[in-house]
Amino acid sequence: MDGCPPRVPISLDEIQFELDRRRPGQSKIVTQRKESDTVEILSGVLDGMTLGTPILMMVRNEDQRSRDYDEIQHKYRPSHADFAYDQKYGIRAWSGGGRSSARETIGRVAAGALAKKVLAEFGVEIVGFVEKVHHLRAEVDTDTVTMADVESNIVRCPDPAMAERMLLHIEEIRKQGNSVGGVVGCVARGVPAGWGEPVFDKLEADLAKALLSLPACKGFEVGGGFGMTDLTGFEANDEFEADESKNVTTRSNNSGGIQGGISNGMPILVHAAFKPTATIMMEQHTVTTEHENTTLQGRGRHDPCVLPRAVPMVEAMVALVLVDHALRQKALTL
Repeated sequence: MDGCPPRVPISLDEIQFELDRRRPGQSKIVTQRKESDTVEILSGVLDGMTLGTPILMMVRNEDQRSRDYDEIQHKYRPSHADFAYDQKYGIRAWSGGGRSSARETIGRVAAGALAKKVLAEFGVEIVGFVEKVHHLRAEVDTDTVTMADVESNIVRCPDPAMAERMLLHIEEIRKQGNSVGGVVGCVARGVPAGWGEPVFDKLEADLAKALLSLPACKGFEVGGGFGMTDLTGFEANDEFEADESKNVTTRSNNSGGIQGGISNGMPILVHAAFKPTATIMMEQHTVTTEHENTTLQGRGRHDPCVLPRAVPMVEAMVALVLVDHALRQKALTL
């Protein structure tokens, strides 16, 4: 991680907390790989304080089972990156997926922990949550939801009644050898007005690129998103108002806290859609690396639903985008 300001207090425990939320084997509804995901800081931090130099962190793999991937050495998994990687490079890391594996997100979450620490100095708080699993949608008050609410169950859904229904549904899907997708919501509260750039580095554009770069993420919305296409301008507009201290707010937040690519002082609200895990335990049609028709039934340890583990990933990417814009704005206004 490069660009982190100096003298930011950070501990291994703070980074490890975020990695523990992402790691496999943490509950019965995620992959049962047993990885401790223990982080080591090799440079850039001294006595619990960042130095301003590049920060190098390392997490070692501990529970590899390459034999689970023997068959896919010669077959492509449907909807997986196997085929696309082969077409691009002429070679692929078939024993685990290489950079198309969700293991790649460890670095994002570790860096996100540092980004959150910097943002805390600006008064920014980020909370991600599972909003939807398959056809089950939760009711979440983004003005008040807390991380404690999210972490109160293994689905990471702050709607307790819906979380229980989601849990039962994921367990049933897992028993079938199948998988389901859904939506992770994320709110950033305390972001001041003025962050973001007016054209190519619009705040929502950078957030979209960051979230869509996550494995299995296939959709992005900010604020009302696609739902705003059902509204008129009168219904969709966020009318301004000022309080007694002359602070400007809006009556609603359809814009998701961003207007013209720049934050307007309201909470920033984004939604990231994740497709069902590609590797499933059901037989499907595919082709071999020689382009001959065949079938493939997945084996090994894979998530029946990526949503619970995706929450810290989404938070991390939102934090990394916001901290970049926070530092840009700070430099602009010095």
